[in-house]
Amino acid sequence: MKSLREYIDEAREKGTALGHFNISNLEALRGIFNAAHENNLPIIIGVSEGERDFIGVKQIVALVKSLREEYQYPIFLNADHTYSFERVKEAVDAGFDSVIFDGTKLDFEENIKITKQCVEYAHRKNPDILIEGELGYIGTSSKVLDKIPEGVVKTDPEDAKKFVVATGVDMLAPAVGNIHGMLQSGSDPALDIALVKKISSAVGIPLVLHGASGNSAGDIKKAIVSGVSIVHINTEIRVAYRDAVRDFLNENPKEVAPYKFLKPGLDAVQEVVSEKLRFFNEK
Repeated sequence: MKSLREYIDEAREKGTALGHFNISNLEALRGIFNAAHENNLPIIIGVSEGERDFIGVKQIVALVKSLREEYQYPIFLNADHTYSFERVKEAVDAGFDSVIFDGTKLDFEENIKITKQCVEYAHRKNPDILIEGELGYIGTSSKVLDKIPEGVVKTDPEDAKKFVVATGVDMLAPAVGNIHGMLQSGSDPALDIALVKKISSAVGIPLVLHGASGNSAGDIKKAIVSGVSIVHINTEIRVAYRDAVRDFLNENPKEVAPYKFLKPGLDAVQEVVSEKLRFFNEK
């Protein structure tokens, strides 16, 4: 089976992107895996610090590994938005395939310092583990929002180049008009595609689009052909899961078997992920 790095390189060559979807329970994991499997596409499962604390760091590694081995399938695990070297080290030691160090609230030099420390540790431990850095600010909460988060700052291409050279990161998550979460209206502001192109040209490594819930398919596709190789979706599948479970319970108030009232949530996640994966991989 090819490595995550090889799948990302392949996507860059083809002008497509890998889908990255966050989970906090088994139903979401199964829904995402089912969608990837039916479309015969590699998939990345993401877990933030809060999500992996809820599931268990070693437990989520075991769950993803079990699917990979049983089906001989390219399903990979990413430690999403990790805010300290200690927690990056925890994920690397546990066997994650990739880790994001999010130093966007730090000053530029401190972000470089800790990101470089994370890269050096991970690559010593296992050269196949990918470390992603992040520049710019797009907010922190994957929820439905009334307005754009305060303090949003786009990434400067020259800063991005300096950051990548200084840290040696494998991937970069820039701020290009994207936001974490999605607006109540269901339609987020347009992505700055010209900026995506400038950053991609400046850094020469794969870009990762965070906070793509709420962005239009057209915008995301333009970002992919301009240098984005991984697209993150979280809020949209959370909303789909919540609404499907809520609707089932409203219609079946006497049902108490979790495997019955959670199944609609699994199916809803699978439907959203299938749709996203198809247009991430359109040529």
